[in-house]
Amino acid sequence: MQTKELTAKIYQILDEKKAIDISVIDIGSISVIADYFVVASASNQNQLLALQDAVDEMMYKNGIHAKQIEGNRNSTWILMDYEDIIVHLFSKEDRLFYDLERIWKDGKTLTKEELMA
Repeated sequence: MQTKELTAKIYQILDEKKAIDISVIDIGSISVIADYFVVASASNQNQLLALQDAVDEMMYKNGIHAKQIEGNRNSTWILMDYEDIIVHLFSKEDRLFYDLERIWKDGKTLTKEELMA
């Protein structure tokens, strides 16, 4: 499965689990660390963990294992590194504080339609 297709599946899983304000940034042309950042927020700690579990399970079923996962049950920011795709799951407050969309504004933010095409 192509990286963009996996990114679209991550988006779908997060959307199904009611993640807040899902954003996909194509950083492949401006960075070597990954092709895509997926950024989403959760309304509470339980949802944050549910989002992490859902993404990890879907990736595992597609034969992709996380290179690294940062964060634990008490974290308000979870980073999931799948090499070409990096997923950032935040509490609302931490997302505003770190503002990854501003930091990576040179990347191309993809609409849901562009991602699914």
